[in-house]
Amino acid sequence: MTTTPLGRRQRAAIVGLSGTALTASEAEIWREAPPLGAILFSRNIENPAQLRALVADIRTELGEGAPVLVDQEGGRVARLRAPHWPEFPAAAAFGNLPPDGSEDAARANAALLGLACRDAGFDVVCAPVLDLRLPGQHQIIDDRAFGSDPAEVARLGRAWILGLQEAGCVPVVKHIPGHGRATADSHFELPRVSATRDELAEDCAPFAALADSGAWAMTAHILYEALDPALPATLSESVIGRVIRHAIGFDGVLVSDDLCMKALRGDPAELAQQAIAAGCDLVLHCNGDLSETAALLTGCPTLSALAEERLHAAKARVEEALRPLDPAALRAARDARLTATA
Repeated sequence: MTTTPLGRRQRAAIVGLSGTALTASEAEIWREAPPLGAILFSRNIENPAQLRALVADIRTELGEGAPVLVDQEGGRVARLRAPHWPEFPAAAAFGNLPPDGSEDAARANAALLGLACRDAGFDVVCAPVLDLRLPGQHQIIDDRAFGSDPAEVARLGRAWILGLQEAGCVPVVKHIPGHGRATADSHFELPRVSATRDELAEDCAPFAALADSGAWAMTAHILYEALDPALPATLSESVIGRVIRHAIGFDGVLVSDDLCMKALRGDPAELAQQAIAAGCDLVLHCNGDLSETAALLTGCPTLSALAEERLHAAKARVEEALRPLDPAALRAARDARLTATA
């Protein structure tokens, strides 16, 4: 049973914060209904010293093992940025490399990215994207994806996962079972995908190939008409049970995408209940709004025993992979490949 330092049972939720420090009001809400962990965004990050202090306060409230997440893919999606942190290329830069050596470059880049995140206090990194980059679809994915070939995406995705694990971070693959066919941005509306089951099998293939990797997976807020004509994947017991857990074979930690996104409609607590009932282990609620966070945590189910087992298994995979890393050698290995094709 996972509990906070105060002995209260944790909710199956990862929540956002409003600013660069944990406020007294936020801490009070957490003490009444503690989340499992927190996710930080650019609004929460000013410099390394401030960030370390914030992460320390989070873990003082929630426990030393509380996961603290960050979206750090490289390219457009990066919360740690210059001048305090190095910039990292988007995934497409590695998909554009010749196959020979591209895995080594991707693994080295992910390890460097993981070291930066770990040094900043994060232990869970929301990357890599395993969605396909498909022509004619919405650009929300675009260069965040390695490419359009499922086998290549899986090959580079595995290298990325290994690099993050070697650096001491739990990866989160996204957006299962595949966001690449969406013609809308789920931040603003619910995408509907009319592809057939056979077409969707291509989208699922990278996730199936890496189902055994030890990474968490993040759901897609997408309605797949061939899989469930009524509900988006995050809220669909059919998609999660039959597709993600069975067909794809993913048995790791399954976390929802952000429940604040406009693809989903409804009360935060009710959405959390629906997502957990559908088969998610955890939900994300990212906007840091105090009243919404309080409502979400009050109504969110507590962490299940099965979810806790999955969390421990993901941490164990990181402990197995963790090894001493030489940042200079990693940069040389990555940059030699990237500059050779520039």
